[in-house]
Amino acid sequence: MSLDEPGRAWVFGDDIDTDQITPSRFIVSTDPEELATHAFNDLRPEFSANVSEGEFLVAGENFGGGSSREHAPLSLIGAGVDGVVAQSFARIFFRNAINLGLPVMICPDADRIDDGDEISLDLDAGVVHNHETDEAYDAEPLPPFLQELVDEGGLKPYTKRKLGTAD
Repeated sequence: MSLDEPGRAWVFGDDIDTDQITPSRFIVSTDPEELATHAFNDLRPEFSANVSEGEFLVAGENFGGGSSREHAPLSLIGAGVDGVVAQSFARIFFRNAINLGLPVMICPDADRIDDGDEISLDLDAGVVHNHETDEAYDAEPLPPFLQELVDEGGLKPYTKRKLGTAD
């Protein structure tokens, strides 16, 4: 899968936990659009009002640590984020993102991307393209099965298709 249309990078640092992504006081809903209005409310208040469809999150080490709630990736999906690139992910966030169909890539050079850079992702090849610097960074491609889950829109649509119960 290729997210080859460049989009703005929203850059965050290390150890961004799920309560910073979606503060716990706002998780009274599971509606992605409602959750999106509170994404990064305390850490970067301008995010939810200014993020647009087709943009990306870029982070350092241990993105998405903390709780196992799916609200954090749901809020990013609701905000229109096309994918998340980080130097490393907390395992539970990584898995929740895949299960919900949100593309995630581990990229050791994510720290070379600046806030506002235009980037695109090639999930199959495991490459992050920085259109500002004309650089390409190696990333870990998703294994084929996980890629299939993302391509299907997550675990539920994938399972429904496999069972022949898709809408």
